[in-house]
Amino acid sequence: MQTLNFELDPGHDFIELNQLLKLVGLCESGGAGKQLVASGEVCVDGVTERRKTAKIRAGQRVRLDDVEIRVAQSA
Repeated sequence: MQTLNFELDPGHDFIELNQLLKLVGLCESGGAGKQLVASGEVCVDGVTERRKTAKIRAGQRVRLDDVEIRVAQSA
């Protein structure tokens, strides 16, 4: 499994799931990210997530296929 680390921008408590997928390069746009989430292919902390703009916070893990994204708060 490939692991990607993502740091939230200072002053931000969360990132929307579809935007996270775009920013780490797992899809080309936020719209494509929404489609991935709607298809049921994305898990957050081991549970299938279908809310396209779910708020992903530091400490959560997002999985798509064999890629896991670990979200952390920037120092």
